Amino acid sequence: MTALDELVAVMARLRGPGGCPWDGEQTHASLAPYVIEEAHELVEAIEAGDDEHLREELGDVLLQVVFHADIARAEGRFDLEGVARALTEKLRRRHPHVFADVAVDGVGDVVANWDAIKRAEKPERDSALDGIPASLPALARAEKVIRRAGRAGLALPEETATDASAPETEDELGRALLALARGAAERGLDAERALRTATRELEQRLRDAEAAASGPDGAAAR
Repeated sequence: MTALDELVAVMARLRGPGGCPWDGEQTHASLAPYVIEEAHELVEAIEAGDDEHLREELGDVLLQVVFHADIARAEGRFDLEGVARALTEKLRRRHPHVFADVAVDGVGDVVANWDAIKRAEKPERDSALDGIPASLPALARAEKVIRRAGRAGLALPEETATDASAPETEDELGRALLALARGAAERGLDAERALRTATRELEQRLRDAEAAASGPDGAAAR
Protein backbone atom coordinates (compact mmCIF):
# COMPACT_ATOMS: atom_id res chain seq x y z
CA MET A 1 0.00 0.00 0.00
CA THR A 2 1.39 3.39 -0.95
CA ALA A 3 1.36 6.34 1.44
CA LEU A 4 -1.42 7.92 -0.65
CA ASP A 5 -3.51 4.72 -0.51
CA GLU A 6 -3.04 4.66 3.26
CA LEU A 7 -4.15 8.31 3.49
CA VAL A 8 -7.32 7.53 1.53
CA ALA A 9 -8.02 4.56 3.82
CA VAL A 10 -7.46 6.66 6.96
CA MET A 11 -9.89 9.31 5.70
CA ALA A 12 -12.52 6.69 4.88
CA ARG A 13 -12.10 5.26 8.40
CA LEU A 14 -12.39 8.70 10.01
CA ARG A 15 -15.60 9.41 8.13
CA GLY A 16 -17.02 5.89 8.34
CA PRO A 17 -19.08 4.14 11.03
CA GLY A 18 -17.39 4.40 14.41
CA GLY A 19 -15.08 7.10 13.13
CA CYS A 20 -14.77 10.76 14.08
CA PRO A 21 -18.13 12.53 14.60
CA TRP A 22 -16.71 15.87 13.42
CA ASP A 23 -15.19 14.42 10.23
CA GLY A 24 -18.36 12.48 9.52
CA GLU A 25 -20.64 15.50 9.53
CA GLN A 26 -18.54 17.75 7.28
CA THR A 27 -19.74 18.83 3.84
CA HIS A 28 -18.12 20.56 0.87
CA ALA A 29 -19.62 23.85 2.07
CA SER A 30 -18.49 23.48 5.69
CA LEU A 31 -14.93 22.71 4.57
CA ALA A 32 -14.66 25.60 2.10
CA PRO A 33 -13.16 28.07 4.63
CA TYR A 34 -10.43 25.56 5.48
CA VAL A 35 -9.42 25.25 1.82
CA ILE A 36 -8.86 29.01 1.69
CA GLU A 37 -7.01 29.05 5.01
CA GLU A 38 -4.72 26.14 4.09
CA ALA A 39 -3.91 27.70 0.71
CA HIS A 40 -2.79 30.90 2.44
CA GLU A 41 -0.71 28.93 4.95
CA LEU A 42 0.94 27.08 2.06
CA VAL A 43 1.90 30.37 0.41
CA GLU A 44 3.35 31.54 3.71
CA ALA A 45 5.46 28.36 3.93
CA ILE A 46 6.69 28.81 0.37
CA GLU A 47 7.74 32.38 1.08
CA ALA A 48 9.47 31.33 4.32
CA GLY A 49 11.66 28.84 2.44
CA ASP A 50 11.38 26.20 5.18
CA ASP A 51 11.14 22.68 3.69
CA GLU A 52 9.71 21.10 6.84
CA HIS A 53 7.02 23.76 7.02
CA LEU A 54 6.39 23.44 3.29
CA ARG A 55 5.95 19.66 3.51
CA GLU A 56 3.49 20.05 6.38
CA GLU A 57 1.41 22.67 4.60
CA LEU A 58 1.37 20.68 1.35
CA GLY A 59 0.00 17.83 3.44
CA ASP A 60 -2.73 20.07 4.84
CA VAL A 61 -3.75 21.13 1.33
CA LEU A 62 -3.71 17.47 0.23
CA LEU A 63 -5.94 16.68 3.22
CA GLN A 64 -8.56 19.04 1.85
CA VAL A 65 -8.48 17.31 -1.54
CA VAL A 66 -8.76 13.85 0.04
CA PHE A 67 -11.51 15.05 2.41
CA HIS A 68 -13.67 16.46 -0.40
CA ALA A 69 -13.06 13.38 -2.56
CA ASP A 70 -14.17 11.07 0.25
CA ILE A 71 -17.37 13.05 0.76
CA ALA A 72 -18.12 12.59 -2.95
CA ARG A 73 -17.13 8.89 -2.80
CA ALA A 74 -19.51 8.22 0.10
CA GLU A 75 -22.31 9.83 -1.92
CA GLY A 76 -21.49 7.73 -5.00
CA ARG A 77 -20.45 10.70 -7.16
CA PHE A 78 -16.69 10.30 -7.70
CA ASP A 79 -13.55 9.45 -5.75
CA LEU A 80 -9.90 10.48 -5.54
CA GLU A 81 -9.01 8.18 -8.44
CA GLY A 82 -11.53 10.03 -10.56
CA VAL A 83 -10.08 13.38 -9.51
CA ALA A 84 -6.55 12.25 -10.42
CA ARG A 85 -7.70 10.71 -13.71
CA ALA A 86 -9.52 13.88 -14.79
CA LEU A 87 -6.51 16.01 -13.86
CA THR A 88 -4.12 13.78 -15.81
CA GLU A 89 -6.35 13.95 -18.87
CA LYS A 90 -6.55 17.75 -18.60
CA LEU A 91 -2.78 18.13 -18.29
CA ARG A 92 -2.22 16.01 -21.38
CA ARG A 93 -4.92 17.84 -23.31
CA ARG A 94 -3.58 21.28 -22.42
CA HIS A 95 0.04 20.41 -23.20
CA PRO A 96 -0.18 19.28 -26.84
CA HIS A 97 3.40 20.53 -27.32
CA VAL A 98 4.49 17.76 -24.93
CA PHE A 99 1.98 14.96 -25.50
CA ALA A 100 1.06 15.62 -29.15
CA ASP A 101 2.70 17.13 -32.23
CA VAL A 102 2.01 20.84 -31.63
CA ALA A 103 5.11 23.04 -31.98
CA VAL A 104 5.61 26.07 -29.73
CA ASP A 105 8.12 28.87 -29.70
CA GLY A 106 8.54 29.80 -26.05
CA VAL A 107 6.31 30.39 -23.06
CA GLY A 108 4.09 32.88 -24.91
CA ASP A 109 2.89 30.19 -27.30
CA VAL A 110 2.29 27.79 -24.41
CA VAL A 111 0.07 30.33 -22.63
CA ALA A 112 -1.80 31.20 -25.84
CA ASN A 113 -2.43 27.51 -26.57
CA TRP A 114 -3.58 26.92 -22.99
CA ASP A 115 -6.09 29.79 -23.23
CA ALA A 116 -7.38 28.59 -26.62
CA ILE A 117 -7.81 25.01 -25.41
CA LYS A 118 -9.51 26.21 -22.23
CA ARG A 119 -11.97 28.32 -24.26
CA ALA A 120 -12.78 25.30 -26.42
CA GLU A 121 -13.34 23.17 -23.31
CA LYS A 122 -15.64 25.73 -21.71
CA PRO A 123 -17.86 27.08 -24.52
CA GLU A 124 -20.43 28.19 -21.95
CA ARG A 125 -18.13 31.05 -20.93
CA ASP A 126 -19.08 34.18 -22.80
CA SER A 127 -16.20 36.31 -21.58
CA ALA A 128 -12.44 35.98 -21.23
CA LEU A 129 -13.02 37.23 -17.67
CA ASP A 130 -15.33 34.38 -16.70
CA GLY A 131 -13.96 31.95 -14.14
CA ILE A 132 -12.02 34.45 -12.02
CA PRO A 133 -13.09 33.64 -8.42
CA ALA A 134 -15.01 36.45 -6.75
CA SER A 135 -13.58 35.32 -3.40
CA LEU A 136 -9.98 36.17 -4.31
CA PRO A 137 -8.43 38.94 -2.20
CA ALA A 138 -9.03 42.31 -3.86
CA LEU A 139 -5.44 42.90 -5.00
CA ALA A 140 -5.01 39.37 -6.37
CA ARG A 141 -8.33 39.62 -8.21
CA ALA A 142 -7.45 43.01 -9.69
CA GLU A 143 -4.17 41.58 -11.02
CA LYS A 144 -5.99 38.55 -12.43
CA VAL A 145 -8.59 40.67 -14.23
CA ILE A 146 -5.91 42.93 -15.73
CA ARG A 147 -3.70 40.03 -16.85
CA ARG A 148 -6.62 38.05 -18.27
CA ALA A 149 -7.80 41.11 -20.16
CA GLY A 150 -4.31 41.66 -21.56
CA ARG A 151 -4.05 38.08 -22.80
CA ALA A 152 -7.47 38.37 -24.44
CA GLY A 153 -6.49 41.60 -26.20
CA LEU A 154 -9.01 43.74 -24.34
CA ALA A 155 -8.02 47.41 -24.13
CA LEU A 156 -7.74 48.62 -20.54
CA PRO A 157 -9.14 52.06 -19.65
CA GLU A 158 -6.58 54.86 -19.75
CA GLU A 159 -6.72 55.46 -16.00
CA THR A 160 -5.29 51.98 -15.35
CA ALA A 161 -2.12 52.75 -17.33
CA THR A 162 1.20 52.62 -15.47
CA ASP A 163 2.35 56.03 -14.28
CA ALA A 164 5.93 57.07 -15.04
CA SER A 165 6.61 57.28 -11.31
CA ALA A 166 5.20 53.83 -10.56
CA PRO A 167 7.37 51.37 -8.60
CA GLU A 168 9.69 49.26 -10.74
CA THR A 169 10.50 46.49 -8.26
CA GLU A 170 8.38 44.41 -5.89
CA ASP A 171 10.11 46.03 -2.90
CA GLU A 172 9.17 49.49 -4.16
CA LEU A 173 5.67 48.30 -5.01
CA GLY A 174 5.23 46.83 -1.54
CA ARG A 175 6.22 50.08 0.13
CA ALA A 176 3.96 52.08 -2.19
CA LEU A 177 0.98 49.81 -1.46
CA LEU A 178 1.71 49.97 2.26
CA ALA A 179 1.76 53.78 2.07
CA LEU A 180 -1.59 53.73 0.27
CA ALA A 181 -3.04 51.39 2.89
CA ARG A 182 -1.75 53.61 5.68
CA GLY A 183 -3.22 56.71 4.04
CA ALA A 184 -6.55 54.94 3.63
CA ALA A 185 -6.59 53.85 7.28
CA GLU A 186 -5.76 57.35 8.49
CA ARG A 187 -8.72 58.70 6.51
CA GLY A 188 -11.10 55.96 7.67
CA LEU A 189 -11.27 54.38 4.20
CA ASP A 190 -11.47 50.64 3.48
CA ALA A 191 -8.69 49.95 0.96
CA GLU A 192 -9.78 46.34 0.34
CA ARG A 193 -13.38 47.34 -0.34
CA ALA A 194 -12.28 50.28 -2.49
CA LEU A 195 -10.18 48.03 -4.71
CA ARG A 196 -12.94 45.40 -4.92
CA THR A 197 -15.34 48.10 -6.10
CA ALA A 198 -12.89 49.56 -8.62
CA THR A 199 -12.11 46.07 -9.97
CA ARG A 200 -15.82 45.27 -10.40
CA GLU A 201 -16.29 48.52 -12.32
CA LEU A 202 -13.25 47.78 -14.51
CA GLU A 203 -14.46 44.24 -15.14
CA GLN A 204 -17.90 45.45 -16.19
CA ARG A 205 -16.39 47.98 -18.62
CA LEU A 206 -14.18 45.27 -20.11
CA ARG A 207 -17.12 42.89 -20.42
CA ASP A 208 -19.21 45.57 -22.12
CA ALA A 209 -16.39 46.29 -24.58
CA GLU A 210 -15.87 42.58 -25.19
CA ALA A 211 -19.58 42.03 -25.86
CA ALA A 212 -19.67 45.01 -28.24
CA ALA A 213 -16.68 43.65 -30.16
CA SER A 214 -18.13 40.15 -30.39
CA GLY A 215 -20.83 41.19 -32.84
CA PRO A 216 -24.57 40.51 -32.93
CA ASP A 217 -24.15 36.72 -32.98
CA GLY A 218 -22.42 36.78 -29.59
CA ALA A 219 -19.31 35.00 -30.83
CA ALA A 220 -16.40 36.75 -29.19
CA ALA A 221 -13.65 37.82 -31.55
CA ARG A 222 -10.83 36.31 -29.51
